[in-house]
Amino acid sequence: MGLLVLRLLQPLIKDMMFSSGTSVDWSQENMLTKISLHDNIGLTPSMSMVESNIDQPYKICAICHSLGGAAILIYVITRRIEEKPHRLSRMILLSPAGFHHDSSYAFTVVEYLFLCLAPILAPLLPAFYIPTRFFRMLMNKLARDFHNLPAVGGLVQTLMSYVVGGDSSNWVGVLGLPHYNMNDMPGVAFRVALHLAQMKHSRKFVMFDYGSAASNMEVYGSSEPLDLGEYYGFIDIPVDLVAGRKDKVIKPSMVRQHYKLMKDAGVDVSYNEFEYAHLDFTFSHREELLSYVMSRLLLVGSPSKQMSRPKSLKLKRKDLHAGISK
Repeated sequence: MGLLVLRLLQPLIKDMMFSSGTSVDWSQENMLTKISLHDNIGLTPSMSMVESNIDQPYKICAICHSLGGAAILIYVITRRIEEKPHRLSRMILLSPAGFHHDSSYAFTVVEYLFLCLAPILAPLLPAFYIPTRFFRMLMNKLARDFHNLPAVGGLVQTLMSYVVGGDSSNWVGVLGLPHYNMNDMPGVAFRVALHLAQMKHSRKFVMFDYGSAASNMEVYGSSEPLDLGEYYGFIDIPVDLVAGRKDKVIKPSMVRQHYKLMKDAGVDVSYNEFEYAHLDFTFSHREELLSYVMSRLLLVGSPSKQMSRPKSLKLKRKDLHAGISK
C-alpha cells in the first residue's frame, strides 16, 4: 500500500530543493499534494456531478503534532487569504508550534547562536541531516546500542532531556523507529530551523522573514512578514488544541496563546491538556489520547461550503500564493 501511495504521489510532487524549503513552502506543497491525491483517487466523475453544488464534497480532518501544527495553520490561513478552498473540515493540533515565548534557557541560547550565525551557515549547511549511507549506518548502530546497553541508553536519555529543558520524552526510543535506518533518515531544512528561531525571537507566530524589506515585499507585498496570530479570524473550521503538562519543548502556556488568540478571533476552538511530554503524543499510543482524538473526529459533521472571507478582513497585499510558491 505504501508503494502504491508513493507511485501516486510522485507525479503530483513538484521539483523543489529540500534545502531551500521553509515552513511556508512545506505547508503549501505538502497539503496541496495530499489533497490533489485525494481528488484524483477518491472522487469519481459521477460523485463530482452529483455534488457539484458543494464546494467540499468530502471530509478531511488534519491531526498534526508540533511543527506540523504550525504548518497546517499557515496552510489554512494563507489559502483563506488567497480566497481558495483549503478542503479541511477540522483540525486537531497536538502541542502545536508557533509561539515559543516561554521556552527553556537552552532553547534561548540556541536561538541567539542560530540567528547570529545564520548568514554564515546558510550557504554551508543547507539542512540538518546525515548525508551518506555509511554515516546513517553508524547512527543506526548507535541507536541499537542505546537499546541493547541500558546504562548507555539511560545516560543519553538524561543528556537529551537536559538539552531540551527537562522534557521526559523517550528520546532514545524514537531513534529505534523504522524511518531511522541506513537507507533513509529524517532531516530538517535550514530555513525551517531558521523560521523557528525567528518565531521565538519575535515572540509571535510570524511567516518566514527573508532578511530584507525588498525580499519580503516581493513575497508578501509588505516589508514585514505576516503576523499569523492577527489573522486567526480567517480560520473557518473547528480547531482542537491539546497541550502536554510535562511538555518542556512546547509548554502549555504556548498552546494557550494559540487558544486565546483564536477565541478572541471568534474561532470555534477547544483546549485540553494531558499528562504528556512532547513526544508522548505520537510515540506512546495511550488509550486516553486515542479516545479523545476519535471523539473529536466524530464531531465532524456533514461537509459544507467554506465561509466567504469577511470584507473587514481583506488584505491590501499582493497575491500571496505567487510569492509563497517561489
